[in-house]
Amino acid sequence: MKTNFKLLTLLFLLILPLAMFPQDSTANMEGIEFTDGTISPDSLSFEESLDTVTASVDSSKTIAATAKVGGSGENSKKSLWSIFIAGLVGGFAALLMPCIFPMLPLTVSFFTKQSGSRASGISKALLYGLFIIVIYVALGMIITIAFGSDALNALSTNGIFNFIFFLLLVVFAASFFGAFEITLPSSFVNKMDAKSDKGGLIGLFFMAFSLSLVSFSCTGPIIGTLLVEAASKGERLGPAIGMLGFSIALAIPFGLFAMFPSMLKSLPKSGGWLNSVKVVLGFLELALALKFLSNVDLAYHWNWLDREVFLSLWIVVFGLMGLYLIGKIKFSHDSDLKFLSVPRTILAIVVFSFVVYMIPGLWGAPLKSISAFLPPSATQDFDLSTGVGSSSAAHTDGKVKKYAEIFHGRGTPKGFDPYYDYDQALATAKELNKPVLIDFTGWNCVNCRKMESNVWTDPAVAKLLKEEFVMAELFVDDKTELPANEQFVSKYSNKKIKTIGNKNSDFQASAFNSNSQPLYVIVDPNGQVLVPQSGANYNVEQYKAFLQSGVDAFKKKN
Repeated sequence: MKTNFKLLTLLFLLILPLAMFPQDSTANMEGIEFTDGTISPDSLSFEESLDTVTASVDSSKTIAATAKVGGSGENSKKSLWSIFIAGLVGGFAALLMPCIFPMLPLTVSFFTKQSGSRASGISKALLYGLFIIVIYVALGMIITIAFGSDALNALSTNGIFNFIFFLLLVVFAASFFGAFEITLPSSFVNKMDAKSDKGGLIGLFFMAFSLSLVSFSCTGPIIGTLLVEAASKGERLGPAIGMLGFSIALAIPFGLFAMFPSMLKSLPKSGGWLNSVKVVLGFLELALALKFLSNVDLAYHWNWLDREVFLSLWIVVFGLMGLYLIGKIKFSHDSDLKFLSVPRTILAIVVFSFVVYMIPGLWGAPLKSISAFLPPSATQDFDLSTGVGSSSAAHTDGKVKKYAEIFHGRGTPKGFDPYYDYDQALATAKELNKPVLIDFTGWNCVNCRKMESNVWTDPAVAKLLKEEFVMAELFVDDKTELPANEQFVSKYSNKKIKTIGNKNSDFQASAFNSNSQPLYVIVDPNGQVLVPQSGANYNVEQYKAFLQSGVDAFKKKN
């Protein structure tokens, strides 16, 4: 899944031992409209890509390319699957909340004892679980209908929404820490609960609805985080798919324990460990919130969260989590921790090990396993591998690179020296007689950071990039306004192109009919596509073969 799925997976892995041993979780949209259907000026949505698409030459324009059939659809499917899995993880995490876990034996016992037969009890429990799924999926659909597909697509890079997401996650974290509870109006909850006394399907539905309402103080932050993540992916069905995964994970235990009541005896008893789960989730919510703040910081050039600042904050957050796990920190709702269980100790070791792993990153260590979440390595002020504040160049031709003051010091991996204007890159390629590698990237592109830290750092790949190509790094989500005389109305989308991001994203859409980042295109100095273009490919040998094929095609053409 994309970047934040890893955090949600880590969330589940972190809290699972507490449940088992209870002794003690890109592109600029301003110039593009979105609808369903095939790619067109009015139907583009920008997302990160792991796919390869095929380019072709347009004789009437510098470049035109045709996306490989199904490429965008495959990206969408992958994104929806990642949202669904994140929903499952969130649902299983919600099961371990103090508002839900104690309800499991009570609810299942109600079905098994009040029904005339075991078969009747099982059927009621299954219907109860089905209604839970219906309720949460309906919530996801309401989000989609309320915002609309256009707005959901725009959320991924909109600075205001990303900042709001940051604040929301901080509020959710504070709720899990015990500062306050996020609850619904008690009068409304009581009315819904009263209707659950009715018999038949209506009664079962309101029982499920009551569970959703009563448990909102615990599940609300998880649901909110999941909906934020789904919305930020730009997928129209994202919120509904996320809620489907969440509700399935929530509903499964009710049906499972109704069919096998004896399994209830194996459940751990409720206790202070349930609150520990909430607090651990709170720390993870706080860490995730910083990622959304980083998105805004990069796109708008606030320069608050350089890589070492971001890492410092994560080191503190996870360090505090480790101290909490070993009982050195206590929150208001925590019970006394008389001793450390073995699983809790192991979990603390994992957290502290992660903290130690991050510390060398303060001096420029690549930290490849989490590089996708971090700001670009160029934002690192102190890097032992290149020297303090240094930035080695692949080639120096004496030219002043357009937009270099914006991108080179913060967006470009150290050791590389690309151009940031396509026309200037073509002009240089003619002088040097080299092909051009166009890199469509973004400040908020997780897969771009992963490619740069895991693939571009390979010596053979880096040598090809530096010696055989003129690189053009085009950021599609930058908010820097173009000079008035460079602003124009796109012939492709009929939208006003006002920013550098607008310009590059419109160029990618109109020239390559593509909507994903990263996208790598190899062209000759005349702008003619030499080989099929490529998306993110984390296989070093395959990516190196892609680059070499471009070099070979250029030499053959000459």
